[in-house]
Amino acid sequence: MRTTDRATVRTMRRPRIKPEHRAYRTVDGDVRIGSVVHGIGAEILDPDGWVWTLVEAMDGTRGPDDVVAEVTRRHVRLALDDEDVTGAMDDLTEAGYVEDAGAPPPAELTARERERYGRGMTLMRWMDLRPRTSSWEPQALLRRARVLLVGVGGTGGAAARDLVASGVGHLRCVEPDVVELSNLNRQTLFREDDVGRPKLDAALAALRALNADTTLTGERREVRGPDDLEDLLTRAPDTAGDPDRPYDLLLLAADRPPEIRRWANRVCLATGTPWAEAGYRGPLVSVGVFAPGRGACWQCLRDAEAERRDLRLAPGQDEDVASPRMPWNPVNAVTAGLSGSLLAHAALTLLCGIPPVEPGCRFGLNLMVPGDPVLQRSERRDDCPACGTRPAVTAPDGEAR
Repeated sequence: MRTTDRATVRTMRRPRIKPEHRAYRTVDGDVRIGSVVHGIGAEILDPDGWVWTLVEAMDGTRGPDDVVAEVTRRHVRLALDDEDVTGAMDDLTEAGYVEDAGAPPPAELTARERERYGRGMTLMRWMDLRPRTSSWEPQALLRRARVLLVGVGGTGGAAARDLVASGVGHLRCVEPDVVELSNLNRQTLFREDDVGRPKLDAALAALRALNADTTLTGERREVRGPDDLEDLLTRAPDTAGDPDRPYDLLLLAADRPPEIRRWANRVCLATGTPWAEAGYRGPLVSVGVFAPGRGACWQCLRDAEAERRDLRLAPGQDEDVASPRMPWNPVNAVTAGLSGSLLAHAALTLLCGIPPVEPGCRFGLNLMVPGDPVLQRSERRDDCPACGTRPAVTAPDGEAR
């Protein structure tokens, strides 16, 4: 585990193995750390036993020099030097298993906010695999974030609820419709008394009642083309602070017009805006996560998936015969809520880097078959008509192919 030319842990006051990553020794004498959750945990060979002493000494009561002294004192026969132990501490820190128990929380977070978001901080600390000045740093990032949400129905309403509860700093909602009785089976921000009321007004009232610390704004507007999306994204948020700072993220939860995802992809590529979109297709619930310049764009992923599937269609047959689209959406509060929560999860990933999901993918679940995940990923395509480096071919209908 020896590492040179690094002094990560030396900047800490009292290094501590994160409580959620508490280590234990296996029957073979190895050290397992990071919990037993796949994607977080790791196993460290420890034939001489000094790594176990190290993780025990990193309990948040000692400074870095005291940790080194404790390990070398207890393993004199190994002739460990300071660099051996410090290098191992740096390895553990860079792997995301260590926090500074002596680091003060960011000054921008009040005591009330730390109490309110304390459980969320511990979850992000558990999933976080990068060194931080403070374990509260991701919460501060979320507090500073500005998010534009298009669509506040079943998916969008659940996403808005989860983000506001989690402490997002500024959320602007765009929604043109009014609440109808048929919405109430899955759009859980609304109540029976809201029927006939603009969805935007009802949603903002419910969200403000949930968290008065979040700045909530909105606009009753229908997106009719890419120019509408570009205007929404590039117009300065009407909020205090820095009025010229753009949105950090676009969340798309609208399902019409059918071209809206294609528009969002092109506009976000042009403006450099990370974005995510989510929804449901019967029992399939999923979210797509994208960031310009990092991985596949939405069009890359869509085209790759179309090539991967073998629908066995006859020449000239439309793919809708294999998966028909109806004038209504088969959905309930579960599928809408899951898709909205996945959209909020994607937002946290893009805003805070927790968990470290590489953009350019779609993931979710199939409620018909527990344990059968939805996962699509593609490399960025040179011939992509949206982000590729090779010129696109224009079809007779004017659509780039």
